[in-house]
Amino acid sequence: MRFDATGKAQLDHIYDQPDPRDYFRLLRPLDYRVPQEAKPYFAKLLQDYRHTHRVTTPQVLDIGCSYGINAALLKCDATMDELYAHYGAAPADTREELLRRDRALLRARRPADDLRFVGLDASGRALAYAHEAGFLDEAVHADLERADPTPAQRARLDGSDLVVSTGCLGYVTERTLTRVVRAQSGRLPWMAHFVLRMIPFDPIERALSDLGYETVRGEEVFRQRRFASPQEQRRVLETMAAAGVDTRGLEAEGWLYARLHLSRPG
Repeated sequence: MRFDATGKAQLDHIYDQPDPRDYFRLLRPLDYRVPQEAKPYFAKLLQDYRHTHRVTTPQVLDIGCSYGINAALLKCDATMDELYAHYGAAPADTREELLRRDRALLRARRPADDLRFVGLDASGRALAYAHEAGFLDEAVHADLERADPTPAQRARLDGSDLVVSTGCLGYVTERTLTRVVRAQSGRLPWMAHFVLRMIPFDPIERALSDLGYETVRGEEVFRQRRFASPQEQRRVLETMAAAGVDTRGLEAEGWLYARLHLSRPG
C-alpha cells in the first residue's frame, strides 16, 4: 500500500475506472460515508439558497466529484447503503447495462425539487461516467491547481449557486477555489466543504476572505471512513500529532474525521 505525504493511503486507481464498481467495492469495507453525512447539510443549504435568492433551479458545483456520488444522493434522494447495494448487485453487467440501471434509478427516484449539478474533476473517466448516467448535467475535466480554466470551462463553471466538496480539499487548494470564484460573472456562490481534520483550512479561508467571503467552521465532526490499514492510521496520527491536533477519541479510535466549513459572501 502506498501513502501520500499526509500518511493517507493512495487510492487513486479507483477514480480512473470505466465505471464506479471498483470504487464502491473498495470503499464499502472502509464504511466510506462522508457524502451521506454531508447530504442533509447540502439539502438544507439549497433550501435556504432557494428562499434567499428566489432561485428555482440552483446549480451545484461539486469539486472532486468523481463518479457523481453527491449528485446521485441528492438527485435520487438515495443513501450510501443503497448505492453500495446498487453497484454491488451488478458485477457482470457491461458498462452500458450499468448506465441503463443508473438512468432508470434517476428516473424513478428524482425528487420534485429541480437541481443542476456540475462536476469538476481531474479524472476524465469518472466524469464521463457520471455525465452519461445523468447524475451530472455538465462536466468540467480540468486540473485548476495547475492552470486557469479555458473559456469553455469557465462557461460551465459560471452560474454556480453552491460550491461543495466532500474530502478533496488538501489535494485541491485555494488555487482551485479562487479560479472557480473568478469564473463567475454574477453573484458569488455559497460554499460548503467537508474537510478532514488533518488538513489545515487557514490558507483557504484567507484566500476566500480576500475574495469577499466570511467562513464559519463547524464544531461537529463527521466520520469520513475507517482507516485502510494500521499503517495508514499510524502515519496519519503522526502527521496530526506533528501539527498539534488532538486525536483522542477520534482518529485514534480508527476513523478519519471531517469538519464542515461554510463560506458565504460577506
